[in-house]
Amino acid sequence: MAFMKKYLPPILVFFLAYHYYSANEEFRPEMLQGKKVIVTGASKGIGEQMAYHLAKMGAHVVVTARSKETLKKVVSHCLELGAASAHYIAGSMENVTFTEQFVAQAGKLMGGLDMLILNHITNTSMNLFSGDIHLVRRSMEVNFLSYVVLSVAALPMLKQSNGSIVVVSSKAGKMASPLVAPYSASKFALDGFFSSVRMEHTVTKVNVSITLCILGLINTDTAIKAVTGILNIDASPKEECALEIIKGGALRQEEVYYDNSVWTELLLGNPGRKILEFLFLRSYSLDKFINN
Repeated sequence: MAFMKKYLPPILVFFLAYHYYSANEEFRPEMLQGKKVIVTGASKGIGEQMAYHLAKMGAHVVVTARSKETLKKVVSHCLELGAASAHYIAGSMENVTFTEQFVAQAGKLMGGLDMLILNHITNTSMNLFSGDIHLVRRSMEVNFLSYVVLSVAALPMLKQSNGSIVVVSSKAGKMASPLVAPYSASKFALDGFFSSVRMEHTVTKVNVSITLCILGLINTDTAIKAVTGILNIDASPKEECALEIIKGGALRQEEVYYDNSVWTELLLGNPGRKILEFLFLRSYSLDKFINN
């Protein structure tokens, strides 16, 4: 109890101050000028809009998705908007070989990498979970494991550039959500893995930021089709959502919340968790890992 009285107030002040100042740091589009960025799941929806925003900011962009013809159109429009360069590499994130090789190919096209934006998901629908293990496995492989593979492949280049990893997640990865159990499981996994790796980067002085983006319902065609007649809430615009994700990555924020409710960040941001993580980290003896 004496420990809590002595240390909890200053810790609370520290975290509140950190959140306030990091959230109010000014974003400038020129932060992305000339930067080399990968965007996955970029043939439509939020990923497509991110590619266009990056192009307007003068970034080098490599986009990927399954549809070669759609990606060609995205790349063409990126060049029209002012991208420093724009390329596509078509493939499926269900293909482990493609996932392992994609980042290296993109890095060669751009001559390096500054930001990796992981945005793709496997197709899913809203249904009660009926024991479909194949759907759970596919959701975990595409929505989670491929993110890990891509981030591991990108890390050497990102270390050289002091770059950023941006992980697009969902409210379903922070709170229980019916009808999307496999999807929700994959999004919770993203939080657990990338938040833990972020902590390891801090301890070992790896200057590669990790931003987790927690999104509500966005007005993409895929999302609206999935929730029609099931979920009665307003969707937020994909164009603005895409820009907020890019801003969060450029400002190296730990988390970005984008939703139509002002309560989402307040209730899901969970300062109690961050304080507990801070205190728990002090219990570790990490010298032998840091020295290696």
